[in-house]
Amino acid sequence: MPQGSDTRRDVGAALRSASHVTIASHVDPDGDAIGSCLGLSHALDSAGVPNVVLLSAGDQVSATYEFLPGAERMKPPGQELDPDVFVSLDSPRLGRLGAAETAARAARTLIMIDHHPDAAKEGALNHFDSSAAATGAMVWKLLPDLGVRPNPAIATCLYTALLTDTGRFSYANTTPETLRLAADMTDAGAHPHDIYTAVYENRSASAQQLVGMTLSRVTLANRGRVAYSWVTDEDLTSLGARPDEAENLIDFIRTLGGVDAVLLAKVEQTTVRASMRAKSDVDVGGVARALGGGGHRAAAGFTHSGDLASLLDTVLPMLPGGRT
Repeated sequence: MPQGSDTRRDVGAALRSASHVTIASHVDPDGDAIGSCLGLSHALDSAGVPNVVLLSAGDQVSATYEFLPGAERMKPPGQELDPDVFVSLDSPRLGRLGAAETAARAARTLIMIDHHPDAAKEGALNHFDSSAAATGAMVWKLLPDLGVRPNPAIATCLYTALLTDTGRFSYANTTPETLRLAADMTDAGAHPHDIYTAVYENRSASAQQLVGMTLSRVTLANRGRVAYSWVTDEDLTSLGARPDEAENLIDFIRTLGGVDAVLLAKVEQTTVRASMRAKSDVDVGGVARALGGGGHRAAAGFTHSGDLASLLDTVLPMLPGGRT
């Protein structure tokens, strides 16, 4: 996959010379997706480049990330059907851009910036680095190529991207460089305590009840090597919880000791969205890709057509220990 300073310089040059830039990320955006988009938007503001940030689905940003500066500027696609430059962030394939895909394919110049190992080279410029802890880290490194000095808005958004995609600096992708980047972002005006509190300690009572329900369903499988749980649309409705409040539920399952992998299933009308995390040297990303999804070696997901039982019948034999 192309990576390195040459590609980054090309991306920076293309963005600096753009008359207008449209930015978007994948559907069901997480902290890295939203933080990267807003961080790049603020950087382009500093560079004097007009830009807009699109939501790939829905009409407003997740409540978890409403605190980020510029969150109110994220909007559904409207008239951006023929953009000058389109930047796809944190999305390995254009098909993951949801409602923003049409604009991406119509752009005169398409730039893809991503850190997933299965990223597809669908852009005119493809800046990929699977060793990056987060796409937000790649955007941070792009700032000198844009001729931009980081300000508190940029730093806050990109620190959030880094914090969430490293599991609060606890995943295996937390390296000395990751922590140095976090320190640089802090020097530039990010406030770690405030960001952590906003993302992880601002849950509603309904969301806390959802955690309890999810943990009460934790089930061991594959001779104790895999733990899974599930949450349904009906659960959210009955508790009055927002869909975005289910985003970090898998982190609570992941705290269970003695297992190699964990899985959270979000059961919808006709499909189940599965998220997986590895706790040992297990390639859940490979499992997800085999089932039509994607992600990283230690964190991945896929969508299954069917119910919870058929999902488990399909995926558990592919995880450590086989199914018992």
